[in-house]
Amino acid sequence: MALRQIRVQGDTILEKECRKVDEVTPKIRDLIEDMIETMYDANGVGLAAPQVGIRKRIVVIDTSADGEGLYVLINQEILETSGSQTGEEGCLSVPGMSGVVTRPDYVKVKAYDENMEEFILEGTELLARAICHET
Repeated sequence: MALRQIRVQGDTILEKECRKVDEVTPKIRDLIEDMIETMYDANGVGLAAPQVGIRKRIVVIDTSADGEGLYVLINQEILETSGSQTGEEGCLSVPGMSGVVTRPDYVKVKAYDENMEEFILEGTELLARAICHET
């Protein structure tokens, strides 16, 4: 595992469309592990592959206080949202800045895990916010 450089606002890779992941290769596994380590090192709750320079549809999220709520979402697709919440939100790619953002209070997302097994994740509050932000 290795820390990756987090790309910051202004880097054009953050504006480009990401490619679907067809299979989890050893290189993709290494990327996921690096993303997890990079997210935790930066004290973030989520990180998307473009933020470390890779145009793939992969995000890692952990909104738990103890590091026990880690999710890896590959080829994620939001299926449903409802409600709303408004609060302060930051982004690892915009260091030192935050703003008030309104997001859904409930989100249902379909994704694949690191073994390419499909799953459904439902989240409220901070988890819903993180899913929307990273997706």
